[in-house]
Amino acid sequence: MTDTPTPAPEHVAPQVDPMADPMAGPQPDNGGRLVHLLRRFAPWLAAIGRLTRHQVRFALLVIGAGWGAIRESMRPNSWRRPVIYEFRATLRQVVSGGFLSIVITATLTGLMVVSQAAYWLGYAGMAQMTGSILVSVLVREISPILVGIIIMGRSGMLSLTEIGMMVLGGEVRALQARGIDPFLALVMPRTFAFTLGGFTLGMIFAVVSLLMGFVVAHSTGAITSSVWTFFFNVLGAMTTWDYLIIPLKFVLVGFFVGVGSCVSGLTVSSNDTMATIMPRGFARGIMLVLVVNIIFMLDF
Repeated sequence: MTDTPTPAPEHVAPQVDPMADPMAGPQPDNGGRLVHLLRRFAPWLAAIGRLTRHQVRFALLVIGAGWGAIRESMRPNSWRRPVIYEFRATLRQVVSGGFLSIVITATLTGLMVVSQAAYWLGYAGMAQMTGSILVSVLVREISPILVGIIIMGRSGMLSLTEIGMMVLGGEVRALQARGIDPFLALVMPRTFAFTLGGFTLGMIFAVVSLLMGFVVAHSTGAITSSVWTFFFNVLGAMTTWDYLIIPLKFVLVGFFVGVGSCVSGLTVSSNDTMATIMPRGFARGIMLVLVVNIIFMLDF
């Protein structure tokens, strides 16, 4: 029995599109052209992405650390003895370290704002608007900014330097090796100490500035009423929102200065030195203070 040879497959002619132009050349590869275009602009897109990520990174870290501090503070087991000690030490440093600066700055601010406002409003026959002007300009707008700058310069830079040196010296890694969370031991207590300190120093600033401004304006004859009448007019000019917004501004300024200082200290790299840590941390703190006040200015 002989094997029958298998016939060779017939050659299949390529299908030709009857609608295609026979005189046209080969069709362009749109997919390849798009890939080539993306490869050409990839370095530019990567540079834009790195710049955006670098600029937004600190803001995202502050938001995350702030939310983490609030969440962890609600757990009773987070407030252990070392955490409470860190909270008390930081609060003592914030209030006592910034008290003299707050009093001096409030005195100078009261001399300039209160006395000048009382003089010119009385000169224009609008003395009845003194209380509302002082509440709007001095207590609600100027005081939180100045308090935030003083807290940042007096205490925020100290916390930034301490935590930054601990990171560079390996002490933070040593805490982690012993099972201690640096966030609970350093960030959370300092953040709430700055929060309470910001509220305390803010109230002192508002009272001292109004009082010293009244003393000067009363001595020059710009204000003829008693000190109780003066403060009664100021409080009467405050709305319901003012009683909520003004303390909340002081609280949030202290909170974000504290969390921003701690985050800036924890994110230092091995290439950083004191000459690079402190200017960057101070600029970030001032930015946070202004952002808080701008947000309240837009909404209220």
